[in-house]
Amino acid sequence: MDLTAAPMVAAPIRSPWRPRLRRWVRRAGFYLSVAVIVSPAIFVFLWMLSLALKNEIDNLAYPPVFIPNPPTFDNFVQVFEQNSIGRYLWNSIVVSGGATLIALLVGVPAGYGIARTGAHRLTVLILIARMTPALSYLIPLFAVFQFLRLNNTLTALVVTHLVITVPIIVYIMASHFETLPRELEEAAQIDGAGAWTTFRHVALPLARPGIVVAFILSFIFSWNNFVYGAVLSGRETRTLPVAVYNVLTFEQLAWGPLAAAAIIVTLPVLLLTIIIQKEIVVGLTHGGVKGG
Repeated sequence: MDLTAAPMVAAPIRSPWRPRLRRWVRRAGFYLSVAVIVSPAIFVFLWMLSLALKNEIDNLAYPPVFIPNPPTFDNFVQVFEQNSIGRYLWNSIVVSGGATLIALLVGVPAGYGIARTGAHRLTVLILIARMTPALSYLIPLFAVFQFLRLNNTLTALVVTHLVITVPIIVYIMASHFETLPRELEEAAQIDGAGAWTTFRHVALPLARPGIVVAFILSFIFSWNNFVYGAVLSGRETRTLPVAVYNVLTFEQLAWGPLAAAAIIVTLPVLLLTIIIQKEIVVGLTHGGVKGG
């Protein structure tokens, strides 16, 4: 027996609650940060909903009345009856949906071509076209549509909104296609597939998450556009943002109808985002790791 061996020292006992406390603090800090960032938008939406569900007396009351008692839908009825919001809602669906679908047909193949040929300079030009103020396009587009007798038509608005949707889709899809692995495309080409067949049967299914994100973002930007609709549309072809502006009157500011019109503009995009939020998250995170 070796009596000269050093005595064994017991390892320090670590408290099991410290890691749990750290995880709890991190989680609480994360949720607090999210609440701070999101709360202004939620508060504005709830206040707008409160204005839309109250009569004008409660909207002008002091101190302010936040919870409608009782709630009323008269503001929504007034907006639909006096301002033809239903027609303008359909106009916005046609313009934004048509411009986004056409942009997808053009932008997805263009993004694939830019990604596979490495034409990054074209991406810079697309960004410049996207960052150019919308007012810069108004005068030439107005002159062209006047020559073609397309002013005050939905066709003119659809063509004009391509200035918004095409750059967004091309830029997003070019970045998305660059993250996709090329091994599957190379295998298809070895088997004799052409460029179009490879794009349609290999690259396009893999790019579905990116297409969903590009569709949502371009649709939202097109839906919220005000300038083109205010200048190039007529009385029968106005879009919803222009219709909300028309709710304002010089005699008085009717908060109830104005808030009701704003909710009608916001609700379709909000519902669309909520319904396919999982697709949006997948599309935004897909390709974050090379080959993922």
